Parts: sequence; structure tokens; C-alpha cells
Amino acid sequence: MDRGTVGSTQKGRLHVEVRGEGSTAVVTPVGELDHATADLLRDPLESCIDEGLTRLVVDCSRLEFCDSTGLNVLLGARLKAEAQGGGVHLAGMRPVVARVFEITGADAVFTVHATLEAALAD
Repeated sequence: MDRGTVGSTQKGRLHVEVRGEGSTAVVTPVGELDHATADLLRDPLESCIDEGLTRLVVDCSRLEFCDSTGLNVLLGARLKAEAQGGGVHLAGMRPVVARVFEITGADAVFTVHATLEAALAD
């Protein structure tokens, strides 16, 4: 498997790492995803899709907070990826982040995995 780092970006409370795992892009947001930091996740997700990597795994294991703006970024990426025959998988959500998805019902529209390894194996 190709495990090279494709890129990373950081601003204040959020750092985003992107790496390739074969034909899948693994996107790892680290920190707090909210209105002020949403573009730091949106941009690499959209870049992956634009480059033809439409199977995205978002490793949420290091995501400490996600508000509605962050949720909308992920929903938007899901729609774009699915329009190109791909999808967005979420992995390793912490309880505080998982709760946002449960409350809004967004957990029903994503494929959610307990771990990154499980998402990559799917």
C-alpha cells in the first residue's frame, strides 16, 4: 500500500493530514472542527475528490470537537464523492463527536467504522 503523505495544513486549533492508502485518501483532522477551521478540512477533501480520489476515509480518532459547520463540510464531501461513484467513510469517532452525528441523524448517511483499520479493510 502507498502510505505517502499527500499534504497537511494547520491553523490554530485544527491540523489536517492527508495521505494515500492505495486508491483511498485518508484524511485525519486533529483538534477542533468548527466555523473558524472548517475550510482547513473542506479544502483537502475537495482536492482529493478533484484529483480522482473519491473513496475518502476520515480518521476522526484525533478530532476533539465538531460543530454543525464541520458536519456540513463532511456532508458536502460525501455528496461530491458519491456523485463521482465514491464515498466518505468515518472512522474512530470519539464519543463527543459521535454524539453530534447521532443527534442530527448524520450517522445514518455515512459509513461509520470503529477504527481506521476497519474502514480501510471495508
